[in-house]
Amino acid sequence: MALVEKFGPLLGRILIALLFIPAGINKITGFSGTVGYIASKGLPLPQVAAAGTIVVEVVVGLALLVGFKARYAALILAAFTVAASVLFHNFWAMPEAQKMMQQLMFTKNFAIVGGLLFIAAFGAGPLSVDNRR
Repeated sequence: MALVEKFGPLLGRILIALLFIPAGINKITGFSGTVGYIASKGLPLPQVAAAGTIVVEVVVGLALLVGFKARYAALILAAFTVAASVLFHNFWAMPEAQKMMQQLMFTKNFAIVGGLLFIAAFGAGPLSVDNRR
């Protein structure tokens, strides 16, 4: 097995998880700010949404990181990222001064969704909890 086939999926999972896990931890430490931001978008039950977001980013992010039920974790994170992109980076409805940055965030998130769908389709790779069974 080539090095990239052995270590590539692990490195990919680490890099994607590095986006979600620290973001979730930051939401824990800045919970009231997260709730306020969610409320500012007009979403219902912002405390519940913030708590759910933390669970997805931290718990599901950790599952992806170690490769535990990685296909499901990747699908959950992909759906979460699509929803977050549409709700929070809706560049088409932003003032002109914010459009470029929000469009960049939106398209970056969809690139991440692409990587997550790759994991969902092909699994976590050889260095994962899923592959130890």
